[in-house]
Amino acid sequence: MNRAHALRELADATEPFDLLIVGGGATGLGTAVDAASRGHRVALVEQADFAKGTSSRSTKLVHGGVRYLRQGNISLVLEALRERGRLTLNAPHLVRDLAFVIPNYQWWEGPFYGIGMKVYDQLAGRLGLAPSRHLNRDETIAAIPTIETDSLTGGVIYHDGQFDDARLAVNLAQTAVEHGATVANYVRVFVDQLRTADEPTVKPLVAVSQGVHLVLPKRFLPGEAAIMVPKTADGRVLFAVPWHDRVVVGTTDTPRGEAALEPRALAEERDFIMEHARRYLTTDPTDTDVLSVFAGLRPLVKSGDSGSTAALSRDHTIVVAESGLITVTGGKWTTYRKMAEDVVDQAEMVADLAERDCVTKTLKVHGAMPEGADDLPANLASYGADAARIAALDDSDRIHPRLALTRAEIRWHVRHEMARTVEDVLARRSRSLLLDAVAARDAAPTVAAIIAEETTAAPAWIE
Repeated sequence: MNRAHALRELADATEPFDLLIVGGGATGLGTAVDAASRGHRVALVEQADFAKGTSSRSTKLVHGGVRYLRQGNISLVLEALRERGRLTLNAPHLVRDLAFVIPNYQWWEGPFYGIGMKVYDQLAGRLGLAPSRHLNRDETIAAIPTIETDSLTGGVIYHDGQFDDARLAVNLAQTAVEHGATVANYVRVFVDQLRTADEPTVKPLVAVSQGVHLVLPKRFLPGEAAIMVPKTADGRVLFAVPWHDRVVVGTTDTPRGEAALEPRALAEERDFIMEHARRYLTTDPTDTDVLSVFAGLRPLVKSGDSGSTAALSRDHTIVVAESGLITVTGGKWTTYRKMAEDVVDQAEMVADLAERDCVTKTLKVHGAMPEGADDLPANLASYGADAARIAALDDSDRIHPRLALTRAEIRWHVRHEMARTVEDVLARRSRSLLLDAVAARDAAPTVAAIIAEETTAAPAWIE
């Protein structure tokens, strides 16, 4: 995946593209993969980096949505569980089965959540993961050694998927290119609000909700299982999830008036997460334990005048303007493939393109390893089939003692994954910034120097 080559393709194109996709997050990249794999001529442009916004700031879960089951939104849960299963098969280097424990502190919680999770299992059907079951008190403590034991009666264990969101975004971009799409980051098209430019009287479609996560050291959740708190004070589900030898805790659901490219966590959001972490862990984390804080914005489809974004739709919506401009919004990472399938179906009709069957239900994502080929170095496992080529670069020195990132990986990011900035490398190609913000800051000059070597950037660029 070469950015200079992509820019030449865009500049020198003599034939129109069938689809121009504006936005390189989960939905845009999934749409590029779907359309290109059907044989359409596709271009995708992103104003910043791939997955710069919400798509790199999720809770890192590929899940059916236990919360939506409780709300009675069975159709959304069914769709998400099907897509969870497909993504597990199509991107096995990035998606893994993760056990979640719901701790029980009231007598009725065991049977209540136990029955609910059995329904969740059944809805997944043949694409399901390991079955849920009830845990007694000792089994719950064994699974979550740091769980608060005061009044603990037991727990319910169930299984969902975990993934690396930004790595999947990069792999989707590579998959689109492999099927003939022209894909480029740092290319700004038209204006910020494309729908308004197309139709000035159009009403806003999206309400923005902010979700914040804190990252803690592994010692706060030393086992392999995650904690799921089924209901917080604001009605959300809260997770504490082991990820890359750290613990991700979140999330919040805070209405915001506008969509900022770099959202910041509010003090009350950080306090909310810390309060719940202290409530469920035997060792109370302090502010000095927090390794990083990250915030993302959810594009929720407006419905009525509800003041709570927790009540707005997580389903995706497709809007077709009179001009033929198609907008798709809403949804979540787990259902990105289905969103892409639906929007390309619409585009074929609107643009009078040849109608071709969607093939992404079984299409392997770039990096997927053949079955049985899983003997990858642990630090390169998320690269899948590319791991051997990265190892062959023979530059395995780490850039910081607290980070797993190597110099070879950075060279790979620049040469083959369109990384252009220090942030691209530290925040998305690797997850260093999320895992240890201070270490990432300290390593930034080294990263900049390596990028400059690869791109022949001037010393002033490094500074």
